[in-house]
Amino acid sequence: MSDRILIQRLAVFAHHGLLPEEERLGQRFYLSLEARLDLREAGRSDAIDATVSYADLADLAVRIATGRRFRLIEALAETIAAEALAAHPVLEAITVRVDKPSAPVPHVLDGIAVEITRTR
Repeated sequence: MSDRILIQRLAVFAHHGLLPEEERLGQRFYLSLEARLDLREAGRSDAIDATVSYADLADLAVRIATGRRFRLIEALAETIAAEALAAHPVLEAITVRVDKPSAPVPHVLDGIAVEITRTR
């Protein structure tokens, strides 16, 4: 399916990571979601019940990212994808990207990211 709902770089402050400092201090993360579903009916009917609310998807991602602690951003992405698919049966697939701009690595970089795609 080529129809998509995109949420790009939703900022959250959370305490994910392997190091004790990451748990104690926390840091900023950016969440991006690409939800794949058929949007024809929503486009024709102009009815919210024919789609998935992007606000609901954003709320789900923020709730997970700020309500639980993950050692790996892979686990954070996996949980967001699984819960989005479970909560919204109309979704055919979802891609979740977690950016960690302040990853504790001894190199100059813009950030580290993990991106996963899960389908039904």
